[in-house]
Amino acid sequence: MTTTDIGRYGEDIAANYLKKNGYKILERNRHQSHNEIDIIAVNKEFIVFVEVKTRSVENDLYSEYGTPASAVTRSKQFRLISAAKSYMYATKKHYGRQPRMDVIEVYLSKYDGKLLNLNHIIDAFGE
Repeated sequence: MTTTDIGRYGEDIAANYLKKNGYKILERNRHQSHNEIDIIAVNKEFIVFVEVKTRSVENDLYSEYGTPASAVTRSKQFRLISAAKSYMYATKKHYGRQPRMDVIEVYLSKYDGKLLNLNHIIDAFGE
C-alpha cells in the first residue's frame, strides 16, 4: 500500500466510525481555500471538521514519527480553521450549528493493514 492508499483507508475507517456514532457525513475531501478538509460531518449540536491521520505501526502502536495527531502542526491547524470558516461562509450549510475541529488518529498494523486502534480527539484545537 502506498501512503496515499493508507490515508484513504484511514479516512474510510474514520468515516465509518463517525456514522456508527451518530454523525451524518456531509462531505469528504472537500477542497476549500486551497486546503483540504478530510471529513465534514454533523451531529445534533455541531458541524464537525475532521482531520484524519493514519499511521502504520507495530502492535505496540509505536511510530518513530510520533502520534498521528502530532502531525497536525499549528500551521496545519490554522489552515484547517481557515478552510472551515470559508466552507461555512460559502455554503451557508448548518450555519446555526456550533463548528468544531476534531482529529481522528487511525493506527493500522504495518504487517497486515488491520485496524489496531482509533482515537477520536474531540475539539482537538480547543484552547
